[in-house]
Amino acid sequence: MDKRFTVAAVLILSLTMAGCATWSSSSVKPAPGTTTKPQTATAPARAEADIIVTENDINDKPYTVIGDISVNVNKTTIFNSDPTHAQADEQLRHEAAKLGADAVILVRYGSVGVGLMSWGSLNAKGRAVKFN
Repeated sequence: MDKRFTVAAVLILSLTMAGCATWSSSSVKPAPGTTTKPQTATAPARAEADIIVTENDINDKPYTVIGDISVNVNKTTIFNSDPTHAQADEQLRHEAAKLGADAVILVRYGSVGVGLMSWGSLNAKGRAVKFN
């Protein structure tokens, strides 16, 4: 009986410690019509918090497409809450900042689903742009 209690205590402690864990991955594709990899901008990088993330296009400012961004936000255990659009937006901003982008437009979100390497995964895709 004592051995079962110890195993149960260790299991509960492990699950509690992993309760807030998430991880993410991302990729960047070159802008349509280009054959080279995206390059970082020569202008000072915009702060991640200032990068616009929108599901729509931006029609009031001319821009240049830098590349397409795809990110995955995952939870590591069944006990974590599902990944949110806000977490995906944060990862999109992070990747856009690496490219020197001012905005991520035409963002599309997948649905949360269980995968081979995750108890829940949310995919988001968007187009990184730099204002002219």
